[in-house]
Amino acid sequence: MNKVIERSMIVPNMHLLEIESPQIASKVKPGQFVIVRGTDEGERVPLSIADYDAEKGTISIVFMEVGASTSVLARLKAGDEVATCVGPLGNATSIENFGNVMLVGGCYGIGSLYPLAKELKAKGNKITMVLEARSSYLIYWLKRYIPLSEKIITITRDGSMGQKGHVSRLPDVIHNMPERPDRIFVNGCTYLMAHTSEVTKDLGIPVVVNLNPIMIDGTGMCGVCRVTVGGQMKFACVDGPEFMGHDIDWKEFLARRKAYMTEETIFFRRSDAPAHNEGKCAWHE
Repeated sequence: MNKVIERSMIVPNMHLLEIESPQIASKVKPGQFVIVRGTDEGERVPLSIADYDAEKGTISIVFMEVGASTSVLARLKAGDEVATCVGPLGNATSIENFGNVMLVGGCYGIGSLYPLAKELKAKGNKITMVLEARSSYLIYWLKRYIPLSEKIITITRDGSMGQKGHVSRLPDVIHNMPERPDRIFVNGCTYLMAHTSEVTKDLGIPVVVNLNPIMIDGTGMCGVCRVTVGGQMKFACVDGPEFMGHDIDWKEFLARRKAYMTEETIFFRRSDAPAHNEGKCAWHE
């Protein structure tokens, strides 16, 4: 069992979960993930690590409440325990001094880019953050990124913060930069990663994505997380989770991500399902 130190809603439907796990906290590196199971009968959910503190022995995860298993995690309180927290899993990000680096994040990806931003900054990179959301109230952790970034660009669908639109604006954003990025890292929902990869294909800039497929064991044994990269089958858990975005078969990946959408919808129609979005937001800037 792993003790919950904190669980709070940072913006609507987005939660921060801090777990006591000294062994993971002492070994984890940017880009890696853990598999969390809220209860003994629960689903094993792969979640990117958004922060860690080796001295405190804790790791932090930012996740979106979208289905049965994340709904269970969203009901946790400080002092509770999660049945499983396994990691660190996957390969760490290969970090060097690339020069100018752009980090593109949306929803939970805004949180999971944080360890990467710190390490890239420590290596001497100049960082431009691009944070995308439907509206301004879904943008978080701005204050965390200010000391790490040369510039922070926000894009919202309704235009309530920064530029109006979505990541299809990225080529224009890059064109107007004084120095174009030498590398782009993207983390967030499948649409964000796929669309960023698509609109940057003709720019000649390497794009690295952090894939989030359905997964069971996380050690390459089950094959559930397979993805086609450059025409070859890979396992996101042991070959990834990071891959070059321009090489991903995004149509196949999206179809596999939707495999259990009907079952998740049925769960939320049941009368005994947990109340959705109960509680208040704790606005973590």
